[in-house]
Amino acid sequence: MKKLNQLEQLMSCYLEQPEAGGNLHHAWGNRAVLQLMYAARLAQLHDVSIRTLVDTGIDQAWQSFQENGALTRADCQLIEQTLAPLAGLAKSYTLICVGHAHIDMNWMWSYDETVSITLDTFRTVLTLMDAYPDFTFAQSQASVYEIVARHDPDMLEQIKKRVHEGRWEVTASTWVEADRNMPSAESMARHFLYTRQYLADLLGIDPTTLDIDYEPDTFGHHVNVPEVLSDAGVRYYYHCRGADNPYLYRWQAPSGRSVITCREPLWYNWGMDGRCAMVVPELCASVGMKTALRVFGVGDHGGGPTRRDIERMMQMNTWPIFPCYRFGTYHDFFHEVEKVADQLPVVQGELNFIFEGCYTSQSHIKKENRQTEQALFGAETTVALIHQSGGIPYDASALRSAWKKVLFNQFHDILPGSGKVDTREHAMAQYQEALALINTQ
Repeated sequence: MKKLNQLEQLMSCYLEQPEAGGNLHHAWGNRAVLQLMYAARLAQLHDVSIRTLVDTGIDQAWQSFQENGALTRADCQLIEQTLAPLAGLAKSYTLICVGHAHIDMNWMWSYDETVSITLDTFRTVLTLMDAYPDFTFAQSQASVYEIVARHDPDMLEQIKKRVHEGRWEVTASTWVEADRNMPSAESMARHFLYTRQYLADLLGIDPTTLDIDYEPDTFGHHVNVPEVLSDAGVRYYYHCRGADNPYLYRWQAPSGRSVITCREPLWYNWGMDGRCAMVVPELCASVGMKTALRVFGVGDHGGGPTRRDIERMMQMNTWPIFPCYRFGTYHDFFHEVEKVADQLPVVQGELNFIFEGCYTSQSHIKKENRQTEQALFGAETTVALIHQSGGIPYDASALRSAWKKVLFNQFHDILPGSGKVDTREHAMAQYQEALALINTQ
């Protein structure tokens, strides 16, 4: 208990305070404390003899801190020498790091700002890719790729290049990161249908590779989501909100259809912080793996990975008593999960609710969503019957455009109702445009 209290006090000094303007002693102390914390986690899961080494390392750190008020480079090196017998075990764990940017569609801003943050974020990512040849990035939502295609075709060509290099992973299975309670089954089918058609053509990729549904911020999920995902060819699901389920599990619908699911154990809007390594041994042990996933990228308004994130990750990978850090993709991680798929726990039922009040707000958006969904379904049925019986042509592209406007407004901050006035006004205009396209058929 005494050793634990000492380590916690060191943590408060080095991990819960700013980095003192880049103070060198602080950086070495931060490195020493993080490695001690990680070694302590290993000791909880492995041979008891490890604890003696960890206790000795804590004693060394505590004594130096008490005498000098800081941990120096020499202190860190001494602690690493003490923990050296653990290096092989420490490095047997791997953390696959995937950069991402959380881009909300019209949450606390208007659509013009959504366009701006999308383009600004992607310019930054492409610049980072030029500077760091191993850096990888993943981005969901077909709507953001449409923004790039419409407003910066030259950037689109750069993105396509990185996609085909395998460094820019497309995790868009849906038009937006949508709510999973209120859209109709037909709407969800259109999300998958139009996203695959659009991105396959736009980026020149195999549509079957779009088999990850990335929904970190969705507020709730109905019981048949695994059924819909399976029917759409989605094999893997990533979420953060909605339930306190296991880290990895198989989410099963009432029919028995299921998808492999990863619940973010920390937070999806987080920089590259060494503290994320602390959960690796326990998470891996829970499913019999040696590989974990770290999603990193700061900001809730675009942003994404930073140079500091990347440099810090590369530096931590050199630490001897720490897991292996490497850039990778969600597919890299899920392919590792496939090896233990039969051992994953099975979860059934809804993943609900968070931010319940959102579902009772912005009633106009909810009303127009349902009316426009119904109008589209009726219009498509009518023109299909007329075409089948009389050969009269109709404009399928107009109906597709109307559907995309509806799908955009099913974003998890628009349809549930957590947006602001600008959000609602843009959504209501989109519904009018969609209805105009329907009524001209």
